[in-house]
Amino acid sequence: MKRLWITLTWLVFSILILIPLVVLATGAFGEGAGGFVKALTRPEALHALKMTGSIVLVVTLLNGLFGIMMGIYLVRANWLSRRLRQLFNSIVDLPYAVSPVIGGLMIVLLLGPDTIVGAFFEQIGFKVVYAFPGMVIATLFVTFPLMVREVMPVLQELGTDQEQAASTLGAYSWRTFWQVTWPSIRWAVIYGTILTVARSLGEFGAVLVVSGNIINKTQTATTLVYQDMENFNVTAANGVALVLAVFSIGLLLLMERAKKRKEVH
Repeated sequence: MKRLWITLTWLVFSILILIPLVVLATGAFGEGAGGFVKALTRPEALHALKMTGSIVLVVTLLNGLFGIMMGIYLVRANWLSRRLRQLFNSIVDLPYAVSPVIGGLMIVLLLGPDTIVGAFFEQIGFKVVYAFPGMVIATLFVTFPLMVREVMPVLQELGTDQEQAASTLGAYSWRTFWQVTWPSIRWAVIYGTILTVARSLGEFGAVLVVSGNIINKTQTATTLVYQDMENFNVTAANGVALVLAVFSIGLLLLMERAKKRKEVH
């Protein structure tokens, strides 16, 4: 029975992951190495990859900052009532329950050019929707829980004894964070950062709605893959998708290595 379950597990793993990766790699090099390089060096592909990298960088920084802050508030803020804390916890988990497409639509309805807020930003020359800021907001919405949910369990396990002791000895809150709290949560932050980068690379639905998928302006790598498939440019689509897949898999392997390193230390 045990061998049967192991066999079934490997079978499902192969069908869902290994075989699609092999097909993807085969399709990417369907026209040889030259076709693969050509797919990645197209002007629209270079712009889409650059746009994706910029979004990943900004979202990772913002998610790290606000994710850590939110995790600390939800665990340490005694002034928050129980119901208010439950409300904030539910809001943090909202991206898990709501489709990314719905999330993108919410952003358009809130900050689009036809709304009061969006029209105000348009008047001062700051375009949100169908521009880079909106794409960052959409990706941040999707990835926000990843950092919070990595940091919170560590803070809960850590308790407040060490932080209270540091405060009693005269340490300011900022110094307490860097010398007491940060060393305990840094691995959780590393995990959250890796997950954020991997998730940002693959985000499609929310970004598609918010960006408008304008070539050489608001197109990301994932929306470029979508457009290539729509235009039956399968080899180019496979090439860009393979780059994203390899990068994401590499990040996850890096996280596993970081976990082993943490266990050693």
